[in-house]
Amino acid sequence: MKKIIYDFGANKGDDIPYYLKRADLVVAVEADPSLCEIMQNRFQQQIKSGRVVVENHVITVEALTEVPFYKHKRNHVLSQFPKPRGRHLRAFTEMLLPARRPLSIIAEHGPPHYIKIDVEHYDAAILQNLFAHGIRPPYISAESHSAEVFSLLAGQGGYRAFKLVEGRHVHRSANDILIQGEDSGLERFSFKRHAAGPFGEDIRGEWLTAENCKRLLAFRGLGWRDLHATNLKEPPPQAPLSYRRLLVNEARDSLRRVLGTLGILRK
Repeated sequence: MKKIIYDFGANKGDDIPYYLKRADLVVAVEADPSLCEIMQNRFQQQIKSGRVVVENHVITVEALTEVPFYKHKRNHVLSQFPKPRGRHLRAFTEMLLPARRPLSIIAEHGPPHYIKIDVEHYDAAILQNLFAHGIRPPYISAESHSAEVFSLLAGQGGYRAFKLVEGRHVHRSANDILIQGEDSGLERFSFKRHAAGPFGEDIRGEWLTAENCKRLLAFRGLGWRDLHATNLKEPPPQAPLSYRRLLVNEARDSLRRVLGTLGILRK
């Protein structure tokens, strides 16, 4: 069966070289026309051979043909579909762009093996839409900017195994790592800054239960962290030793920050 990866919020396509090693087809969906042009030039050969499709659309769960999109004036990774609130709106340029539902894109290209969702302030809406229509791929990830993302994955999505990837540090934590290529076997790969990074078994560490992942999120907090989920693994109820050590370190660091704020610890 053909393995298809959907990259919702593909940006410049920095994850596509990795996805091509893990799938037969990569469908990259990006709202910003200038970023789509970069991908089309960058992956000309793969587009011609039918291994990459670049969709220049704003992803929306509503059946709309065009929608306003807000491009950040200084940092394209902060561009978004939901209208920025209040004074933040001044940092964006409004553009009217073509829109498409994720269900329509998947219906055209085929069932997903993995879906990466990185659409500023809209991940939860996409997850809810997918799950409501019975789309639960073997692997899925979304940014944990809201508690709703975890609740949807564990609740409506029914996923049982989780991993957490720190987006800010992917270029370091996933530098020169071993990955499992579909055709080439084990090989080394390095991710660039702002890339989403690996998925599935390529992520270092063991899979966590929903309860253990919730505890980890409670320590680390919400933000630029990709929450990965799968139902192909059944994590043990008891937390792995590496996880317990991590929680101890997180607790120690939190205590140090509190004591430092109170002026109890010397600088």
